[in-house]
Amino acid sequence: MITPVILCGGSGNRLWPVSRASFPKQFAPLVGCETLFQKSALRSLGAEFTNPLVVTNSNFRFIVKEQLQAISITPDAILLEPAQRNTAPAILAAAIYLAQQDPETAMLVLPSDQMLHEVEDLKLSLKLGLAEVARGQIVTFGITPTYPETAYGYLEIPKPVKHGPIQPIRFIEKPDAARAQEMVKSGSFLWNAGMFLFKAKDILTAFETHAPDLVKQVTKAIKTSKDDRGFYRLEAEEWASVENISIDYAIMEKAQNLSVVHLTCGWADIGSWDAIWRESPKDNEGLTMSGATTSISCNNTLLRSDSEGLEVVGIGLNNIIAVAMTDAVLVADISRAQDVQKAVDALKAKNAAQASAFLKDHRPWGWFERLVIGDCFQVKRIHVKPKAALSLQSHLHRAEHWIIVKGTAEVSVDETVQQLHENHSIFIPVGAKHRIKNLTKDPMVLIEVQTGRYLSEDEFMRYEDIYSRG
Repeated sequence: MITPVILCGGSGNRLWPVSRASFPKQFAPLVGCETLFQKSALRSLGAEFTNPLVVTNSNFRFIVKEQLQAISITPDAILLEPAQRNTAPAILAAAIYLAQQDPETAMLVLPSDQMLHEVEDLKLSLKLGLAEVARGQIVTFGITPTYPETAYGYLEIPKPVKHGPIQPIRFIEKPDAARAQEMVKSGSFLWNAGMFLFKAKDILTAFETHAPDLVKQVTKAIKTSKDDRGFYRLEAEEWASVENISIDYAIMEKAQNLSVVHLTCGWADIGSWDAIWRESPKDNEGLTMSGATTSISCNNTLLRSDSEGLEVVGIGLNNIIAVAMTDAVLVADISRAQDVQKAVDALKAKNAAQASAFLKDHRPWGWFERLVIGDCFQVKRIHVKPKAALSLQSHLHRAEHWIIVKGTAEVSVDETVQQLHENHSIFIPVGAKHRIKNLTKDPMVLIEVQTGRYLSEDEFMRYEDIYSRG
């Protein structure tokens, strides 16, 4: 049996504006109906696999749980990183956790931002990998490159190229365009898939050999972790001292017991908009459209609207990416897709909120969306999931007006508790303890009007919360 370990704690700035720090790419439906994270979880279903172990950032814990529930997958556990520390600490934490149960556990590490096709071919590659794992090898997977990609790492392999397990010569970091072209032409390089297969005990031995300090740091964070409503929260103070380092730098470039298995199924790393364009269905002119879009004489172009009621119209476009959201629009040449990170950096430099946050904010009870932001007032649409409840809280600087527009709510204001139905409203004075619950099996929606001189999201005092938030 193989235990899938899904890594989904990172952020993907090159897929801005759909992917941002507050809600990164792996949780968005970028290609098809499921999110990249859900596709990763569904890929690991079958008799060969146990339930997955998920490693994610603590900020995304409820998104992970909700998206797994939506596809009827129960995780073995969800490990929560208090802060991003790259792939080596995340994989090490998973290995320590699993080794406590069974050191012989075969771990399949899956990044949550990839597309894989031909699942039966994937299973054949895994079968080859398991034979290597049985003799103590650490297995990485490589893909024959089809074009000179500069955003991927590469593996140099001996010639003549064999499809069976082989020992790599070396790892190559992301090359420039000229070097990538040379490597693809030579035929002795594979794309580094960032997928790994090994026994828990063998990867722990590799860490103890090549990164012993990291083992000490992560072991402390695991030992002091706390079970929080089914999540395993790594201890924040210990985790803060953990080195930020990739698994390639920490282990793979140093390990002697390394095998490469050729991954023959279709594979793509969904890290940029040109990758989305390549993986999406296209018409005869190479055009792919998503959402409310209209095209007139466009070729080799991606048009996407992620905002309800916002129409994106392209006229005479060629090799263009056009992505629109309520608060931001990206227009770029496809050949410059890797430079979207530069745009995010520029937005951060000017303190633009769009660099990392959405107008729509996800919460364990549902989500809210900022509709209007003005001087001393703000209007939100709040969507509350069935049987969910906001925390009992109060505000020092703002009052709120609530109008129920869909469903039925139980509203508490200080000592008064009442039910409100559609078209009912209530006023929440400054300082009043208040809470709203959805009592029904259907979503409940309200419009909230905030008034006051300070309207930031940190302006509240929380007294009770069914989701155990501080």
